Amino acid sequence: MRRNIVLTVFLAALSLSLAAVASAQGHRACSNASVAGTWGYTETGTVMSPTAGPVLVAAVGTYTFDRAGNFSGAQSSSSGGKVSQDTKLGTYTVNADCTATLTLSVYDQSEAILLRRSVWEIVLVESATEMRGIMTSLVVAGPVETPVPPIVTMSARRLFPGRLGDGKGER
Repeated sequence: MRRNIVLTVFLAALSLSLAAVASAQGHRACSNASVAGTWGYTETGTVMSPTAGPVLVAAVGTYTFDRAGNFSGAQSSSSGGKVSQDTKLGTYTVNADCTATLTLSVYDQSEAILLRRSVWEIVLVESATEMRGIMTSLVVAGPVETPVPPIVTMSARRLFPGRLGDGKGER
């Protein structure tokens, strides 16, 4: 009888430990490595210009993320119907819960003139093959930097989903 009790307790403890290990393995934490690689994105929304009122904005482009928390990108953007080609440079931090913050600067195509700076709050979805984001701040550069309220969202997909976190094409 005593042997059956000891065996039952042992099997119950083993079963609970295996369940805990399986649960921990099933929950993957995100990190900077989760976004390393190249992504294609679109941005759409409205910015509230202090002089012109609401201005529709849109962009399409690519980001390349390295594992060290840096990224670069190129885009075609439209602001109030004026189309331009821009370069983006910035930093990012990914949290274990798969949320992230991107801080970026947008330059003209020559990378000589800073046009604007923004901060984005991001969430990684679909096993880190897609991301969704919202711009939380926007500052237009110039002789006097001007904060502008944004209502802009972003949707992105990993260009090479078989290479999750491999960092190929890193800057």
